[in-house]
Amino acid sequence: MCGIHLIWGKGANESAIKSLVSRSRHRGPDQEAVLSPWPGLWIGVNRLRILHPGPDADQPFWTGDGTGLLIWNGEIYNFRALRKLLQSMGVAFVTQSDTEVLVYYLKYFGADGLKKIQGMFALFYVDLISKSVLVARDPNGEKPLYFSQNPDTLIISSETRALAQLAGSDVDLGQISNYFYFRNPTPGKTFYKGVRAWKPGRYSQIHQHNTFRWDTLSIGNSSEKIINQTLFRETLEGVISNQFHADVPVGVMLSGGMDSSLLYALWYRQTGIPLPAYTIQVEKKYRKKYADADAAKRFVQDFPADHQLLEIDQKTVLDHWDEFIQSMDQPIGDSAGLLTWMIGKRAKSQVKVLASGAGADELWGGYKRHHAFHQFLAHKNFWVKWAPVLKKLPFGRAWKKFNSAIRPSSNETFLNFSALNNPPSDLLEDYLRVMDSGLSEYKRALDFDRQVYLVQDVLKIQDNSLMAHGIEGRSPYLDAQLVSLWKSIEDPSLLQGKPWITGCLHELGLGWISERKKTGFGLPLLEWFGDNGPFAKKVFSALREFGKTYRAALPKEVFLLSQQPENFAKNHFLVIYNLFLFSEWLKLQEQ
Repeated sequence: MCGIHLIWGKGANESAIKSLVSRSRHRGPDQEAVLSPWPGLWIGVNRLRILHPGPDADQPFWTGDGTGLLIWNGEIYNFRALRKLLQSMGVAFVTQSDTEVLVYYLKYFGADGLKKIQGMFALFYVDLISKSVLVARDPNGEKPLYFSQNPDTLIISSETRALAQLAGSDVDLGQISNYFYFRNPTPGKTFYKGVRAWKPGRYSQIHQHNTFRWDTLSIGNSSEKIINQTLFRETLEGVISNQFHADVPVGVMLSGGMDSSLLYALWYRQTGIPLPAYTIQVEKKYRKKYADADAAKRFVQDFPADHQLLEIDQKTVLDHWDEFIQSMDQPIGDSAGLLTWMIGKRAKSQVKVLASGAGADELWGGYKRHHAFHQFLAHKNFWVKWAPVLKKLPFGRAWKKFNSAIRPSSNETFLNFSALNNPPSDLLEDYLRVMDSGLSEYKRALDFDRQVYLVQDVLKIQDNSLMAHGIEGRSPYLDAQLVSLWKSIEDPSLLQGKPWITGCLHELGLGWISERKKTGFGLPLLEWFGDNGPFAKKVFSALREFGKTYRAALPKEVFLLSQQPENFAKNHFLVIYNLFLFSEWLKLQEQ
């Protein structure tokens, strides 16, 4: 929805805040502003107009008495209920926006009011009476926020690039090991030294730029006594009604898989209104394996949409590569980033909001690693004893990866399943700390994916790739009501293979979608590298150059792969793409 920025302390001035705002114009091309509420504090905003798109809902948005103001990024899905409460307290509203509801809700309830907000957000509420700033990020981490702090200056922003430049932060090559194994930097860190992620669910009432403490928001368990598929479907239908609402055109990223298909099917059953829907289609010779587009085409025969196929081949990728890299805030080891960016580029002429199935796999056990971990837990003693022998049997790559990942510790085993290759033990500590010992072993793994993989990969990709084109991404499966249901479930069988999503599809006559073999949302990298065509040549050449240039900073395994990537392409094609992406991003930072 927006970009938000704050500079507090000696480094705060109009020129500095304008540099952050101008570098984030893609996030909010409809309106921008900078303001100094008091000497030493500057704030700035880029607005993407979604609800009440008129200028009277622009930001900063002031309270009527001039004692408080708000800049923020996100959507509040229960703003109508909060509005009614505030009206009963005597608040008179002049717009239909959630922004106006939020500014008054925070004025009267302060930080405690954050606990009642259902939505996605990163926000600054400035209280001119106490001369304090409330900074908060939503519990799911749907909206990004980063900060850099020293004794003189605090800088907070929606993206890292301009922030790092303003703070004088260099690229942190020490994060390459984490990236090599886990696709991202250490949780809470970035690829810039001294620039950190404001963690999901954290908030702080800041009175001084150089001193503040965090408190934590969380989504509570459901109060429902009977939690079953019927309740899940009814809840999801209500969520879709809320999250598909906007005062601007809305579309759907329709992958052809279970999650996005269910969202669209329920929307269409409720409303009968077709929406723009976008699907990636790969080259014809790869479509038997990557059949999402064929499935989506079959789906829209029963649930009509303004369906658009985006043809992707090696030439398409190469033609758009430089523009994609220049738009990237942080490198994320996942080719879904490019595909999402391509969808955003096509969709921006039609819509300003795109809904996706993000979060369903992480919460409801949809990934192969979840199935593998369930199999491990079901016969843990057997696997721990026999895995060292079984991994030597002449079976395929998946068998070898499964058995080589087994450890006596369930937590370490799941981390090995999650990583592209088994990480060294000294790299695991930061990830093991995320594991919630209060949960069952299986649910602990899902919760890890919710806190780390979802935030650092899926949601970061969605935000970066869509906001590059001024489009807001929404993730209905992460609505507070659905997460609350998920948190209340103890039976692991309800969290394996997305049984309620499967059941809902069968109720809608879409059982065939749930029976399809799951294929990841990404480029056909294995095939492209095997063809040794123009994309492979560009990747292999760039990696060799990268390895030679940064040899002193690279771990041994990274350097070896960079010098002979074609020899590793069959089994490590994901790692090769990820390192190529990082090397291309790094070139821009060095310019």
